[in-house]
Amino acid sequence: MWIEENNKLHRSFKFKNFSEAFAFMTQVALIAEKMNHHPYWTNIYNEVTISLSTHDAGDIITIKDKKLAGEIDKIFKGNNQLLKKN
Repeated sequence: MWIEENNKLHRSFKFKNFSEAFAFMTQVALIAEKMNHHPYWTNIYNEVTISLSTHDAGDIITIKDKKLAGEIDKIFKGNNQLLKKN
């Protein structure tokens, strides 16, 4: 679940291992580039933490952030469904 704090949307995602976390980040990077809206994120082993805000709007949450958050959630949900099938 995304949390609004300090004019940013925040969420952490946990994975089985580093490879799964990195694959997720790669998928998010492709969507972010397509949307021309790039996250601030960190990755430590199997955890990816993402913060979203719109720099051009004064580092506040805008519709761009909410749209990207929704796309990130779809990627995460899709990856989890694939893992359950395998």
